[in-house]
Amino acid sequence: MDFWPEFLASSSGREFVAGGFGGIAGIISGYPLDTLRIRLQDTKNGSAFAIFRHMVFREGPTSLYRGMGAPLASVTFQNAMVFQTYAVLSRAFDTPVSPKDPASYKGVALGGTGTGALQSLLLSPVELIKIQLQLLKEGHMTESTKGPMKLAKKIWRKEGLRGIYRGLGVTVLRDGPSHGLYFWTYEYMREWLHPGCRKNGEESLNTMLVAGGLAGVTSWISCYPFDVVKTRLQAQTPSSLKYKGIVDCFKKSVKEEGYSVLWRGLGTAITRAFLVNGVIFSAYEVTLRLLFNNGSIQMKETL
Repeated sequence: MDFWPEFLASSSGREFVAGGFGGIAGIISGYPLDTLRIRLQDTKNGSAFAIFRHMVFREGPTSLYRGMGAPLASVTFQNAMVFQTYAVLSRAFDTPVSPKDPASYKGVALGGTGTGALQSLLLSPVELIKIQLQLLKEGHMTESTKGPMKLAKKIWRKEGLRGIYRGLGVTVLRDGPSHGLYFWTYEYMREWLHPGCRKNGEESLNTMLVAGGLAGVTSWISCYPFDVVKTRLQAQTPSSLKYKGIVDCFKKSVKEEGYSVLWRGLGTAITRAFLVNGVIFSAYEVTLRLLFNNGSIQMKETL
């Protein structure tokens, strides 16, 4: 009974809870655009609008949210761990002079890189399930693919741990460096938009939204080719294995469809990234300050 009061009394506990709220807000706000991104990456033809129209009018509006259960069920814990791990690592790599001082930009970049690599262990199986559900067409669903848990059990029975963790290597390559750039961009931009806010924490909600959105866009552009390869590797099933690994997938995709395939769906991805990451950082910062200030929060009204 005393766990939650004690947990929230600690800095780590507050960062964990705030990260969870940020993750939930991000998933709900950006999932339809994520579904469009996945379908664009796995197809040779079609625009985002054409795929959107087909899904809404042929498969029904709920098809845009197919597979959301897997990331939503795990996102609270995953995002909470990401922000908590980042808070620890960013200070561990470059300890501030005072505990009240923010981590240096070097610590932010290194802490973000380590956080991204570590989170891949949790994220890779979740994204594999999500991608396979997002790519299911109406009428192709079976009893074993109706929901993330049933699909996970099916993959486990047929392929074991290797199947569940298909795409782990490329997920690490995608998330490590991009998370370093992600957190660095956020911290740099919020300080640029509102000098002194990293120390006094008094920036506006607009600053959080813009800095978070730009951080998301920058990180996605930096890692997008890896994400395309990851989607194609994780979309495979035992009966449709086309790629032997990361390099083979890259070579075959480029040979068959040209280098433009590595950027297919980027417009949808960065639109979603700006929206989702602006929401994530805003929800995280606001929740964190509410917890640290016992329900009160101070923010500037303008950018």
